[in-house]
Amino acid sequence: MNHHTQRSEYVRRINRVLDYIDRNLDQELRLTDLARVAHFSQYHFHRIFAAMQGETVNQFIQRVRLERAAAQLVALPHKPITEIALDLGFSSSSSFARAFRESYGMSATTWREGGSKTYSKNRQVIGKQGQTLGKGRQAVTHFVYYVDPRNGNQTWRSNMPKSEETQYLETKIEVVDMPDYTVAYVRHTGPYAGDEELFGRLINQLMTWAGPRNLFRPPESKMLMVYHDDPELTDPNKLRTSVCITVPEDTEVSGEIGKMTIPGGKYAVGHFRVTGEEYGAAWQTVYGGWLPDSGYQPAEGLPYEMCLNDPQQDPEGKYEVNICVPVKPL
Repeated sequence: MNHHTQRSEYVRRINRVLDYIDRNLDQELRLTDLARVAHFSQYHFHRIFAAMQGETVNQFIQRVRLERAAAQLVALPHKPITEIALDLGFSSSSSFARAFRESYGMSATTWREGGSKTYSKNRQVIGKQGQTLGKGRQAVTHFVYYVDPRNGNQTWRSNMPKSEETQYLETKIEVVDMPDYTVAYVRHTGPYAGDEELFGRLINQLMTWAGPRNLFRPPESKMLMVYHDDPELTDPNKLRTSVCITVPEDTEVSGEIGKMTIPGGKYAVGHFRVTGEEYGAAWQTVYGGWLPDSGYQPAEGLPYEMCLNDPQQDPEGKYEVNICVPVKPL
């Protein structure tokens, strides 16, 4: 299967979802159902959709519903606004009114009465995190494929540097067989995005336990960050993340220190040097840039980050990290 065919399969699956959404805008569109249409797990589907479309599933559905409503307001001048809203899947006229004003900068009534003629189609809508939404599909990152002669691993290198437009990063990605990891962990439930102080506290708590027991011995010991939930799917107050170190299987734990096994198997491993603000772009590079051209799709299991350095000791203050995603043939 060549690169064009591989990406075409991802495009085909996502297009099937887009068609399904178009046909069912008046229905409740649940992520579990959409993931089933795409033949991806729910966890991975949301990441792949966002990476390929440049917006999340919910943002896409909301945008298409609003655009359909905007067209009907002009084309069907006698159809009640509330009827348009309910026919397009909005839960109430008030929720539609709020969403329409946020998107178009005017009420639906004003739009119908001539406001649509003054609206710029090039207007950009800014999302909650400040990112520009509705830009369409991201530019494709180009990866050069080769087999590493030293170990026989399938390997890809990005030959497109990061830019403000693409939000992709240069990287080397290998498909490798990872071992099982027995890890001791401390777990946090709640928001964590961009909270370096939080991760510092969690790491300190784990090291305060591991140090006196002589359990953290780099480079044999490895530090991992496991993300149990997709932040786009889970309420921020319920997000779970575990800061882990690898330990011997017979290690005894107690209290807030837990122990689990991270299953081994075939993983795509992307190597990055990033600032704290570039972690999102790194994940985007793996899911949106590399994965659709790779001949692989996500397998069951949790992706994780493997921390390779102490950024406070790095001359550029950067994080060196491997992003590890379980994969299987497409």
